[in-house]
Amino acid sequence: MTDTTIFEPTGRAIPFAVEGEGPVSLVMFSEGGLEADGLAVISHYLVEEAGFHVVRIGSAAESAGVDERVEGAVDVLRQIGLEHTWIGGHGAGGSVARTFAASHPDRTNGLLLLGVEDGGLPLPPLMPVLIIQGADDDVTPPAHGARLHSTAPERTSVNNIDGAGHLFPLTHPIETAFIIEEYLDWD
Repeated sequence: MTDTTIFEPTGRAIPFAVEGEGPVSLVMFSEGGLEADGLAVISHYLVEEAGFHVVRIGSAAESAGVDERVEGAVDVLRQIGLEHTWIGGHGAGGSVARTFAASHPDRTNGLLLLGVEDGGLPLPPLMPVLIIQGADDDVTPPAHGARLHSTAPERTSVNNIDGAGHLFPLTHPIETAFIIEEYLDWD
């Protein structure tokens, strides 16, 4: 696996990890810390098996709000020189990704949502969206992903992982990574 780096713009300690150098870039927001979120296994698979470039960004603090996390991500991406990328996240991290994509569409190639929160955030216009849901998720149930899909069916794709709950990135990382690889490999 990769080491976590701490970037401290204006006194905020933002944990992030960079893995791979492939032509397809993906930034993923965890629900909180980077230590045990399941996204590390997904990231490693996408780097090793598909040749992706993956950046995982955690939260500067447990109390960090969505806007603070988005600004932290902009700072990290500027620091590592990444101009355009797919943006994604799991649960609350997906809400951060949606906010990032809406406020920085010029930096966002598309959106990847793992377990959609029901927060009323609209999808940014024109960009493709991949939604992955745990079929047995009771925190971010498949109905949330289906409802979001219905707002832009021409540019969203939904995949449900059978037998998976909310922590499907941790319990079903290879299945999740395979869906991402199949979808993003055309980018």
